[in-house]
Amino acid sequence: MNRPPPALPKDDRDRFAQSFDAHRGIVATVAASYCRDPDDRADLMQEIAAQAWRAWPRYDPTRPFPTWLYRIALNVAITRVRQLGLRSRHAVPFDAALHDIADPNAADPQAEQQVRALYRFIHAQRPLDRALLLLYLDGRSHRETAEVLGLSETNVATKIGRLRQRIRDEL
Repeated sequence: MNRPPPALPKDDRDRFAQSFDAHRGIVATVAASYCRDPDDRADLMQEIAAQAWRAWPRYDPTRPFPTWLYRIALNVAITRVRQLGLRSRHAVPFDAALHDIADPNAADPQAEQQVRALYRFIHAQRPLDRALLLLYLDGRSHRETAEVLGLSETNVATKIGRLRQRIRDEL
């Protein structure tokens, strides 16, 4: 099932490495959103990198690289969650020490508390909803989110609207 990475010319390998390194934060963000355990997170990041490398020969350079990488990262993460049942086996309370969620010098403890509550809400969501929130909070357009997740723009807008309402109701 796991094929060896394709043999590519050095120029292609360098282009992949530069593009991947420039957008490594996408992989880290997705992995942190789907895995609490640092070892699981590192494994997921490695699997995302491997899948991106395998898919690189099919990458269309006329399309934005971050969108392509998000799609791969989220698909790998969601598949892994489903296959291994990580969500149910590794459900732990939110640990603020693992995340940069607020300015440590902030003078508004209420705002800091609200940010922590938002992160708890995000981590409690199903994989697709978590992906939607991740892309929404990253400032991705409905069109780009739809492309990454394979949904229609209307579906994305509807789901995000519902998630925003749930956030208002629960927080």
